[in-house]
Amino acid sequence: MVSKKLTLTNAQGFHMRPAMTFTNEMVKYPCSVTIISNGTETDGKSLMNIIAACIKCGMEIEVRCDGEKEEEALAAAVKLIESGFGE
Repeated sequence: MVSKKLTLTNAQGFHMRPAMTFTNEMVKYPCSVTIISNGTETDGKSLMNIIAACIKCGMEIEVRCDGEKEEEALAAAVKLIESGFGE
């Protein structure tokens, strides 16, 4: 298992477009992807679960990947989040 703590910087947080971008990327990897925010674990491959988590700009989150290609998945997740999803 690998994980990294990050601060969400895009102005609108994990709204529909960045959540869809994130899940579309994460489903490419066979490992599990979990987003932890405010002590709650969210399936990082589920668009609806990410939207329901109400993850807002400025919140600290932890992305945890576990399984095959976990390091590649975490690197991709970090790149997306740190780039602000291109917004």
